[in-house]
Amino acid sequence: MFINAFLDYLSFEKKYSSHTVLAYKTDLLGFKDFCEIEFDQVDLETIHYNQIRSWIVSLIDEGVSNRTVNRKISSLKTFYKFLQKIEVITANPLSKHKSLKVQKKNEIPFSVKEMESVFEELNDKDFVSLRDKLIVELFYSTGMRRIELINVKICDINFDFNTVKILGKRNKERIIPLLTTVIQTLRKYLIKREEINANNEHLLLTEKGNKIYETLVYRVINRYFSKVSTKTKKSPHILRHTFATQLLNQGADLNSVKELLGHSSLASTQVYTHNNLEQLKQVFNKAHPRSKKKD
Repeated sequence: MFINAFLDYLSFEKKYSSHTVLAYKTDLLGFKDFCEIEFDQVDLETIHYNQIRSWIVSLIDEGVSNRTVNRKISSLKTFYKFLQKIEVITANPLSKHKSLKVQKKNEIPFSVKEMESVFEELNDKDFVSLRDKLIVELFYSTGMRRIELINVKICDINFDFNTVKILGKRNKERIIPLLTTVIQTLRKYLIKREEINANNEHLLLTEKGNKIYETLVYRVINRYFSKVSTKTKKSPHILRHTFATQLLNQGADLNSVKELLGHSSLASTQVYTHNNLEQLKQVFNKAHPRSKKKD
């Protein structure tokens, strides 16, 4: 009963995407099933922390990663905050819970040299080649998320001002300028796009005229970057990471990068500053007069 009300709250009040709402639903139903089997209890509003802790232990025993466990517990915690909000419960059973320790993600951005090598691999000989080239260029020059790129519509491109309108998380819009090179690729792509007679408002399409999808985008990025990079992770998110890191390395203001990425808080953007800090340390150690002095 309360799970459905909570999911409606996320969808209509918080404006979460259907993908995010589904993730919450999966986590909650998983916990609900566990409580029914282990404790013969169906009412989640009367659950105690010890029961939640038993679920955590069972997940770990099943080999679920600490990162995934933390995400599931975060879903549960948000659910109990909702129950507090509508005055079903007075205290959140997870209020004092501490997240499990997780290994830091190894997200190394692509270098300028790797990016240049990828652009040498890209071509515009046909519709698919042009589309793939445009996907890489848009990721690298805007830092948009994979789902944001998939949802870009033709009407979101403004050729008068050379900008793209992006619909981000929680339906927040942002406008990002487009490089001249991207505009050139866009114009060539749109000519080829007309040849497939697609009646579709979305910008990036399959050969059959349908909107591109997440696995297709991942395959495009992985295929091209596997040719030039030995990095373990070669994904759209690493391109977003590359966009932010290279802007910061060139002296871009952290707040400006925050706006371009569509982050709600500066803390989220600071994740991308570690490479910039390393570069600053090298410059500092090389330039500072006391750095060469021995103890």
